[in-house]
Amino acid sequence: MGDSGGSPNDPGMSYRDRRSVPRYGLIAQTDVVEPVSGLRISGRISEVSLKGCYVDVLNTLPAQTMIEVRISRDQGTFVSPGKIIYTQEGMGMGIAFLSTPTDQLKVLDSWLTELNAS
Repeated sequence: MGDSGGSPNDPGMSYRDRRSVPRYGLIAQTDVVEPVSGLRISGRISEVSLKGCYVDVLNTLPAQTMIEVRISRDQGTFVSPGKIIYTQEGMGMGIAFLSTPTDQLKVLDSWLTELNAS
């Protein structure tokens, strides 16, 4: 029973315990861009909230890196500046959305409303 959590999840546990908004399971394509170098990492998100998301990728960027995140799904695309809050090497990274434009918040809110209803 306790083995399913395992040690790979431990680095993010304290952050996850502090979440102030609910997260929803959502599988969607994402591109994370580090604007200074132009480095682009493609992956998929597995969770999303109004404040951030978790991106499943093998190669992570360092925590505190400022990025732009683009999430694409059938219902459109969401784009926001963000920051990597924590990483799990070889697994993924938690991203906080920062200064998300109002029109993009509306896109995200519509997705969360849809996910909450299902």
